[in-house]
Amino acid sequence: MADRRAAGTPSRGGRLHDQGDRVRRLRTYAAEPAHRRDPTGTERPRLPGGGGRRPAEGVLRHRAPRDGWGVPVKISWPTLRRLRDGFLSGQAGAADYWQSPDDLALYDATFAQRIGWKWDFVLEDLRGLGWLPPDGSLLDWGCGSGIAHRALLDTFPAQNGVVLHLFDRSPLAVQFAMRRAREKYPQLTIQTGIPGTIDLLLISHVLTEMTPSQVEDLTSLAAGAQSVIWVEPGTYETSLTLIAIRERLRDRFSVVAPCPHQGPCGILAPGNESHWCHQFATPPPVVFTDGFWAEFGRELEIDLRSLPLSYLVLDRRPVPAQSPNAVRILGRPDVLKAHAEVIACSANCLQTCRLVKREHPDVYRQWKKGRFASRQEWEMEGERIALVAG
Repeated sequence: MADRRAAGTPSRGGRLHDQGDRVRRLRTYAAEPAHRRDPTGTERPRLPGGGGRRPAEGVLRHRAPRDGWGVPVKISWPTLRRLRDGFLSGQAGAADYWQSPDDLALYDATFAQRIGWKWDFVLEDLRGLGWLPPDGSLLDWGCGSGIAHRALLDTFPAQNGVVLHLFDRSPLAVQFAMRRAREKYPQLTIQTGIPGTIDLLLISHVLTEMTPSQVEDLTSLAAGAQSVIWVEPGTYETSLTLIAIRERLRDRFSVVAPCPHQGPCGILAPGNESHWCHQFATPPPVVFTDGFWAEFGRELEIDLRSLPLSYLVLDRRPVPAQSPNAVRILGRPDVLKAHAEVIACSANCLQTCRLVKREHPDVYRQWKKGRFASRQEWEMEGERIALVAG
């Protein structure tokens, strides 16, 4: 399950039967407002350089950029389209869609890479906060090809005593993920199934495939873990489901990220119905220099520039304190002629903040280029950003 979905799959489940249930009911619209329709690029945008050209059918060879995996992977466009269509249909959770180990290898070298870049964003954010994963049992729930735990172990190398546990409904996926992990981390102890004690739980891109009762069960599993990192597509529906889960669990855990506070989610406040908690990861330079990725984007009609995500990190351990001026930017700044506006979450509230160009010309210029950190420190005067730290 976990890393086998492409970003932007329509949500079908994830309702929790408490305050989170209210979130789902109030925030599900028959017609999405235009300003938040499909932030993930699944509406098949016109891509730069496409020119209507389609690559020839057949099999190409491509080296997965992550891991330095030296074995080229056979690229079959028909197979990739079949997987993509399954993701976008909303039926991917109905049955196991891996038909062979080749499907998993192909997925791991393409769609999973994009999910891995989202995990890189989250893990770098955690490193910047001074957070470290606990030792002990590491469960990759719904492991798919294993991209989530590989991203984690690349950022935070396993210490003595760490045991990786792999769980997925697909035996093919578990076998593939185990083989990849053994190749890359030969000293790591690897087991299958759900351990009795979970020190760190990884969950990735599962909500779009789950029924409400399945989400309830998974939330109960998360409630018993010591730490949880949960990454999902940055859609309105998945974001609000994660918020519901956050509200269910925040009395048991410290909220590490993305929230700069431990209180109720500001998106639940009246008047914030149009907002949702999402960020954008940055693709690596290879996406814009490797001819394969350009071909991949054109053939499958994916905007490679867009990597929206929503995530939630919880920990029972004490977490590093954040500055009282810490804020988290939602989405991207809206850069206008004389100022920029951005939705930001802080310990005080969720609000629209204004950065005046003449007061912060360097910051304004960076925002205009799309260069900004989602986690920042500001001093505010009303809605105006008076000081940007650092």
